[in-house]
Amino acid sequence: MGYNTWNAFHCEINETVVAAAAVRMKTLGLTDFGYEFVNIDDCYSEKQRNKDGDIVADPVRFPSGMRNLTDFIRTLGLKSGIYSDAGWYTCAGYPGSFQNERRDIKLFQDWGFEFLKYDNCAVPFDEIVREGIVGKYGRMAQAIKDLAQETGKAPVIFSLCEWGKAQPWLWARDMGQSWRTTGDIEPRWDSIASIINRNSFISWASDFYGHNDMDMTYPPTEMLTPLPSGNGNLTYEESKSHFTAWALMKSPLLIGTDLNAVTKKSVEILTNKEIIAINQDKVVGTAITPFRWGVNPDWTFDGRYPAQYWSGTTENGTVFMLLNVLDEPADMFFTLTESPWIRAGRQYAMRDLWTHTDNGTAVRNVTIHGVPAHGVVALLLRDAGDEPEGTQPPCAQPDWCMDKNGTLIEREL
Repeated sequence: MGYNTWNAFHCEINETVVAAAAVRMKTLGLTDFGYEFVNIDDCYSEKQRNKDGDIVADPVRFPSGMRNLTDFIRTLGLKSGIYSDAGWYTCAGYPGSFQNERRDIKLFQDWGFEFLKYDNCAVPFDEIVREGIVGKYGRMAQAIKDLAQETGKAPVIFSLCEWGKAQPWLWARDMGQSWRTTGDIEPRWDSIASIINRNSFISWASDFYGHNDMDMTYPPTEMLTPLPSGNGNLTYEESKSHFTAWALMKSPLLIGTDLNAVTKKSVEILTNKEIIAINQDKVVGTAITPFRWGVNPDWTFDGRYPAQYWSGTTENGTVFMLLNVLDEPADMFFTLTESPWIRAGRQYAMRDLWTHTDNGTAVRNVTIHGVPAHGVVALLLRDAGDEPEGTQPPCAQPDWCMDKNGTLIEREL
């Protein structure tokens, strides 16, 4: 959890911007909810390495030096992250780390950074790299491991930014703590919906040992600074859906908006402690998964209308996410036992994780009326004992429901 400079500032960064973001995280109270990293993205260095082969921090943008900056961030009780690339250059044309992995990771650690976002631009010719994508990222992963063994320090957290084309969820957990699953996010609902759709098929891959990285979060802003993409802003309801999906799918929670422009409601979204508690669950590491798609037949790949009905386990009960992907308000209905985590014949106390209210007991079914367009409902259900005796029909799920005497009940319904 933390902050990244790219979405808000792109290459317009300097030590003042980074330090101000760190201070703003403190003053907004974000650090009290687990946000701890301040990550510098691309464009922080000079265009060429020095005569010794080292990356050089831009002396105009960062005149005090990187170590002084990370030391300042550390005085606030925060940690720092840096950026590089597995190719010749970064995506913005600055020095990448290919063939300099050991040199660069030592420099980053000497500078005081504890997190590395590692991108995938400027790929060397095949006759030079002679590796697949696994080997190319493995070079930095091995450098991080070797440095930790040599220094006795904790290894730098390794966040692979491969964009999902090579299915990093199948191999990257042996290298790093997170892996990007899509291209860059944009502050538009269609971008959010598309990322949710793609991740609905691989949400099983997130656990304690690695996380599908769905890219940064975009809380609404007062637009004090224009968004680099020029694509507008998310609504309050869309931002709630965005944050809920990212948190419950166990994506890293890195804020990508200008913290000077966030609204009070935005901060309320980012500091929803009940949602964050599930993202940071110390007992259950797995993400929520869809149990019904809703608008489309199950398992339909549709970037506009992703899966709507999701559930998963937590240390305190079963969590449900209902996502209204329509452009108008809608009623949403599900049967409890559609979720594999719910026990048949039991009733459940229901808590709304956005209104922070206990909303009675659910028996068999739940209906939520008037879910806003592109809005979300997040519910935590806790077992409340046997359902009332004689509840009908005999099985909430009629498929192959049978009496002890052999009568197939489903045919009588």
